[in-house]
Amino acid sequence: MASVPQAENADGVHTHIHADIANYDQVVRDAAQNDAAEHKMNKREAFAMYRPAIFWSVVLSAALIMEGYDVVVIGSFYEQPAFLNRFGVVDQATGQKLIPAPWQSGLSNGSAAGGIIGLLINGWASERFGPRRTYMFSMFGMIISIFGPVFSKSLAALTASEVVCGLFWGVFQTLTTAYASEVCPIVLRHYLTAYINMCWGFGIFLSSGVVRASLRINSDWGWRMPFMVQWVWPIPLLLGAYFAPESPWWLVRQGRHEEAETSVRRLTNPAMFSKDDAKRSVANMIHTTAIEREMQAGTSYIQCFTGIDARRTEIAMMVFAIQLLSGENLIGQGVQFFVQAGLASTPAFDVNLALNSMFIIGTVASWFLLARWGRRTLYIAGCLAMAVVLAVIGALGYYPSAGASWASGGLLVALNFIYNSTLGAVCYVVIAEVGSTRLRAKTIVLSRCAYQVMNIICGIIVPRMLSPTAWNWGPKSGVFWTVFATLSGVYCWFRLPETAGRSYGELDVLFEHKVPAWRFSSTKADQFNLGTHSPGLDDEKASASHDEK
Repeated sequence: MASVPQAENADGVHTHIHADIANYDQVVRDAAQNDAAEHKMNKREAFAMYRPAIFWSVVLSAALIMEGYDVVVIGSFYEQPAFLNRFGVVDQATGQKLIPAPWQSGLSNGSAAGGIIGLLINGWASERFGPRRTYMFSMFGMIISIFGPVFSKSLAALTASEVVCGLFWGVFQTLTTAYASEVCPIVLRHYLTAYINMCWGFGIFLSSGVVRASLRINSDWGWRMPFMVQWVWPIPLLLGAYFAPESPWWLVRQGRHEEAETSVRRLTNPAMFSKDDAKRSVANMIHTTAIEREMQAGTSYIQCFTGIDARRTEIAMMVFAIQLLSGENLIGQGVQFFVQAGLASTPAFDVNLALNSMFIIGTVASWFLLARWGRRTLYIAGCLAMAVVLAVIGALGYYPSAGASWASGGLLVALNFIYNSTLGAVCYVVIAEVGSTRLRAKTIVLSRCAYQVMNIICGIIVPRMLSPTAWNWGPKSGVFWTVFATLSGVYCWFRLPETAGRSYGELDVLFEHKVPAWRFSSTKADQFNLGTHSPGLDDEKASASHDEK
């Protein structure tokens, strides 16, 4: 069993990077007490003690319900009669209206391109102005930008509107993950960060239900009404953000330690978490931030690609990109996939409802799987399981029949369950943990940018894979994605570390000492250098037992 010491001798650290903090030795002792208490805390205690933090994280994460609805609803329109009547182009071969593959790519990639810009703005704005104010400003922007898709009269106008909406969606994609990871203790991190995937699922499921209900509306209201539903979210979420506590980690990075203690008190149960407990919690944040300041020179995007942070950024970016490389993009084109597999329009929308319900069911399953297997094992297993299912879907594409069509649809539903119980949910846990606390917002932003770049690529090739006027692969597309799902699993074996049960300070030490990914769970790490190790840190067995509490 390997062991790594603290990044630097404690006395040396105290001497030259903590001159601005009085009595830093006491800060370290308080931080060590808080860290030990967190590692000993079981789930029941954590849920009782951090009820307010859970509530506020759930409230702010609801922005992803809105975004999941907004981003996916456009893809559900490609087979909707009212939308085709307004925006469709007559196919000369069949005489039927359809949305050409290039325009499908433009509509999907418009929001992705806007999202990348919004992501980069969020990485700067959330650190400069704080998560709450950035969240509120973006919600106000959403209210205005929704007018665009509702009143668009051409594919070009609709595409431009998707770009503008994407600017604000990009903010919510990462800000909510960072907030969830910063307000909860170690034992609850995987619940609240994986819950973000469920929020996506709620939104996607809602969008498929609304579009299904609008199938009988033959006028422009058939596609306008689903867009108008987007106005349901911003105002209540804006109010929620106004009353929510600010992230204490952000306040510590700004040097506002007293305000950070106040925020911690608002995020915890006062009957179980005293003022001294809040002081020790903030001391742990101060110490972790100080370690990271010693390890890295700044907090810019450039810093994310230098030194030990380059590895952390690479892992976060690849983990998010693998969500699409695993074949998940076929799920996003579910209705079109089902139609090309041979199902009629209405049954295709019905099966799509079952498909999208897996976002919710799979995320709930992930909570239990994460507690048992951790992040690394679950991610690798998810990649390989998806590769197997995709291979079977691809093989069925070579034997077209009514039975094969329904089998392909059923397997796509199974694929979505596997995805959401492994890659879909676990991704948010990993990206919330793998970056340093000072660069967390920017690391998550860059990881989501990697996803959006892959989304643009997939937005170009997937419609062509499925479109009868382009490549017309249909279910055979599964063979193509089997290869990439397998390669993704191989990458995770060599590069994805196990972060379960680790405090942010411990992860800093492990990354600084370049511990191989497959040794993270069995390597000791002492971030305090006080002569003893905190409970639950010694080896893989101890870490696992902590997760099972």
